[in-house]
Amino acid sequence: MKTFRRLFSLLITSDSDYKSFIPRVIVGLVFLSEGIQKFLFPEIVGVGRFLKIGFENAEFLSYFVASFEIVCGLMLLIGILVRVASLPLLIIMITAIITTKIPKLLNDGFWTMAHDSRTDFAMTMLLIYLIIYGAGKLSIDSWYCRNSVTK
Repeated sequence: MKTFRRLFSLLITSDSDYKSFIPRVIVGLVFLSEGIQKFLFPEIVGVGRFLKIGFENAEFLSYFVASFEIVCGLMLLIGILVRVASLPLLIIMITAIITTKIPKLLNDGFWTMAHDSRTDFAMTMLLIYLIIYGAGKLSIDSWYCRNSVTK
């Protein structure tokens, strides 16, 4: 039990400043929005997009990814288990880059790929930032750490 508490504490401990607040909100809102859009506009950004990329089981994968984007996006927004929530989103971003941006690089060249991947690049870098620095002061993670230390 002590090992679990120590591991959990390492996952949620972060700097006690506000520097992660804006990146957390940006990433949380973008993924929340993208996840919702996969349900609202499946033919454009959901199932249809997954079929166009060439995924088998496109319907399942689209809704699976959308669900993770919504849940993890909300977790980032409120600042709970930020490092844990960032990992599946990072996997989604790496998959998006491999399946959509690498082919664009090979077919259309570097500058077209660079232009089309600016959001993917920004989200990937911000997720890595959140994994390294954690949720910051304005978060449930920080609140939990402050209150668990006093008990």
